Amino acid sequence: MKTKFKFQIQNIAICALVLICAFAFVFACVQNDEQVCDAATDFKSVGKSAYMVDYATGTVLYSRNENERLPIASMVKIMTSLLTFESVDSGKISLDDDVVVSQNAASMGGSQVFLDANTTHKVGDLLKTVIVASANDSCVALAEHISGSVEAFVARMNERAAELGMENTVFKNCTGLPAAESFSSAKDVSIMFSQLIKHPKYFDYSQVWLEDYKHPDGRATTITNTNKLVKFYQGCDGGKTGFTSEAKFCLCATAKRNDMRVISVIIGADSSKVRNAAISASFDYAFANFSNKVMLKGGEKLDFEANVTGGKQSSVSIAAERDLTRFVGLDDKSKYDVRYEIPDAKAPLKAGDKVGVARLLKDGVEIDSVNVVSLEDVQSRNLFDAILDIARNWSTMK
Repeated sequence: MKTKFKFQIQNIAICALVLICAFAFVFACVQNDEQVCDAATDFKSVGKSAYMVDYATGTVLYSRNENERLPIASMVKIMTSLLTFESVDSGKISLDDDVVVSQNAASMGGSQVFLDANTTHKVGDLLKTVIVASANDSCVALAEHISGSVEAFVARMNERAAELGMENTVFKNCTGLPAAESFSSAKDVSIMFSQLIKHPKYFDYSQVWLEDYKHPDGRATTITNTNKLVKFYQGCDGGKTGFTSEAKFCLCATAKRNDMRVISVIIGADSSKVRNAAISASFDYAFANFSNKVMLKGGEKLDFEANVTGGKQSSVSIAAERDLTRFVGLDDKSKYDVRYEIPDAKAPLKAGDKVGVARLLKDGVEIDSVNVVSLEDVQSRNLFDAILDIARNWSTMK
């Protein structure tokens, strides 16, 4: 009986010890999570540099060391993706083009989809793996297909960076793998990413969460989005992560709510968890304190027309060339108006020709403007048209 009682006491003691250890472990985890959240919630102190901008107006919402030259790891692939889309737009390549994978591409290390040398893949399929899974082998295959060699492609990357005014950027490869004298800045990253998301097809790829990439031999490689915020932050629909031991944890991401799209960049965070939480907190800050309203929708027919002189028709449908957007703090009491300056247009006109200007005024002061363009072609009147008009007028007078 004593032995049985002693055994029961021992069991109770062991259970109690297990419970105490479990509680201590959970408490430690909670404390650790709170520390991470506290550090990340104050996004203004996370990482070596940070930059946040309103996409529509270019208004800077936050910046810290935004021009500091730093390694950015796989965020380099933003430019690789941009040049691929621009090559498609120019007609140089197609998303349906076949790409033959070189031994050089197949031998790339780091994040990859394990392409086999001498296999054939579509441009669009490879580009998706770059955007979703940060595939280094796909980057090299695309670079060689577009420019003939990685070196020529990297030269074009640097040319494009200069064209975009990226003053603190030098690319040494198309992947972001460690390389001497390869750097960029938080501001420059936002500049090239702003260009990338102008391509609607980008968002078809960037929001893929989990997918099997099918190889020509029938095998499949599962690709998972490296940007976890597309799944866990409402409104986040794109971005690019990066990590090397030198660059640490980096992320450029975008989120949209209502008419407002924000781009936020952090370079050099201590962990992916801190990085993701910091970007989320920056989005929260932006959406809680600012708003956008599209005052004039680009391409949308206006409710009045422009007069036309010397044309086969006396007026023409018109629209703003792009969105005209006002960006304000939520407590802003200013008055915003759109003023049109549409003089008589002279035929001939082609769709897209400028016929006037729309100006956005804040308390009577211009803060932005956009061209107003013709939505249709208008041919010039000729002698036959004039004779017809005379005949119609004569018939009416009778």
